[in-house]
Amino acid sequence: MPTPHIDAESGAIAPTVLLPGDPLRARFIAETVLEEARQVTARRNMLGFTGRWRGQPVTVMGGGMGIPSTAIYVTELARVYGVQRIIRIGTCGGLGEIRLGDVLLAQSASTDSRFNRMQFGGHDLSVSADFGLLRAAVDAAAAAKLPARVAPVFSSDCFYDGDPQLLDHLRRHRIAGVEMEAAGLYGLAMREGFRALAILTVSDHLDRDEHMPAEQREQGLERMARLALACAAGD
Repeated sequence: MPTPHIDAESGAIAPTVLLPGDPLRARFIAETVLEEARQVTARRNMLGFTGRWRGQPVTVMGGGMGIPSTAIYVTELARVYGVQRIIRIGTCGGLGEIRLGDVLLAQSASTDSRFNRMQFGGHDLSVSADFGLLRAAVDAAAAAKLPARVAPVFSSDCFYDGDPQLLDHLRRHRIAGVEMEAAGLYGLAMREGFRALAILTVSDHLDRDEHMPAEQREQGLERMARLALACAAGD
């Protein structure tokens, strides 16, 4: 049944969901990668599509930017539609030896958000990817001869400004990428009982002020989508 933020009918959402932030990226993936894709939700213009990949049903849907937006959609997908796997595919900023275009498989996610603490008695909650999905992604990347790095990431509430010392802390703890959603997704996976993984392409380098051109970002999105689908199939 529809929810306040998703107007898909019962049974229209597949057990596996790919979750880019941008709904237009969701449409691009549906049109480029999935077979028999049809739009199943458009409430608030957060587009979602269900199709098939190698015979298996898959939904791809936008989740918005930041933990609060992602949490709304993920919670409703889990509680109302019974989704079993959610794989975030998106971009991140890289640090250190990471290069533009590298693919990061987010093993764990630290954060400056209080989202998980608010539901964990004010304590730190150690959040990480589902091991089965992570292992399947590593195997799928190796089979496709796609270089992918298993690495910790940081989910920030601030796109602009924020803690001026943050990057120093991240470098010191060998955190490879910065994005805005994985920590919330992983925390919700623990509480709601679904399995989660974030697959990220490094689109910007925070140390070297390098930025990926728009065409490369599009190519990276398709590559991540295919990796995520192969990961789900091999899980």
